[in-house]
Amino acid sequence: MHSFTPEELIQYVYNETSTQKSAAIKAALEADWTLRDQYEEILSAQQSLEKVTFSPRKKAIDNILAYAEKSVTLATTEV
Repeated sequence: MHSFTPEELIQYVYNETSTQKSAAIKAALEADWTLRDQYEEILSAQQSLEKVTFSPRKKAIDNILAYAEKSVTLATTEV
């Protein structure tokens, strides 16, 4: 039986494996409890990651908007 790496399991979780490899991993998960434990840890980590949200600080947004406004002003005065 093929021993799958954590990277291959991650690809499987994100549906990035071929049909053939997915079938092989699925069969291995049913037969190998150690692999199944690794798979469940990856699933748990994935579910935790999906809950995380990021947003930029207000100051960063303000700086971008100020830069954009300045660029528009320069572009219109040069014409």
